[in-house]
Amino acid sequence: MSQSKATSAQVQITKNGPYIVSGAVPLSKEIIGTNVTRESVRWELGPKYPYQEQYALCRCGYSKNKPFCDGLHLKADFDGTETATRQSYKDQARIFRGPNLSLMDVESLCAFARFCDPNGQVWNLVYETDNPQKKKHFVSQSCDCPSGRLVAWDNNAGKPIEPEYVPSIALIEDPSKACSGPAWLRGGVQLVGADGFAYEIRNRMTLCRCGASRNKPFCDGSHVSIGFDDAT
Repeated sequence: MSQSKATSAQVQITKNGPYIVSGAVPLSKEIIGTNVTRESVRWELGPKYPYQEQYALCRCGYSKNKPFCDGLHLKADFDGTETATRQSYKDQARIFRGPNLSLMDVESLCAFARFCDPNGQVWNLVYETDNPQKKKHFVSQSCDCPSGRLVAWDNNAGKPIEPEYVPSIALIEDPSKACSGPAWLRGGVQLVGADGFAYEIRNRMTLCRCGASRNKPFCDGSHVSIGFDDAT
């Protein structure tokens, strides 16, 4: 869903190059925490990076100074062409309507964080949100989706249910899958395409960092299949 609040936080995509982050956007890591059956059930705060007014994040996957760009996209002849649709989230969303809450789903944005799966999956839970416990699971699991693929919707209030975030970026780590994940934009960070197109401002988005997504600039979960490692 779009966010209307004004912010100086911005990510500028450069042609076949890095993401230029401006507006003193805090940068940290967030780790996908799992239960004994390796289901994604919580976010665990990782280390924070030192304050910078502006910085360049690698999006080709080749930098030797990850998460920051070191110019290797030039030697690698990286193709960072933006291929994702520029339709609004609402125009793309499939809606699953429950008794008091609904689920909006844009599958192409999936970053494979897997918070949707526990407790019977959100696509089933939405139809049982008149049960307080299942409603609680449905809301928390939908809100934990980092890409904003999944959005819980309050039918009576006519508005989305979103977690409160300040403008920030988190680099996702996924120990259960032994890989590093996308850049998680939170709190209404403005994303601008290499051609100057201003993407819809949203509370949650995930941007590809491994270079392999077929839905650039957004993550499509390819980091899992290629075993992307932020440390190499």
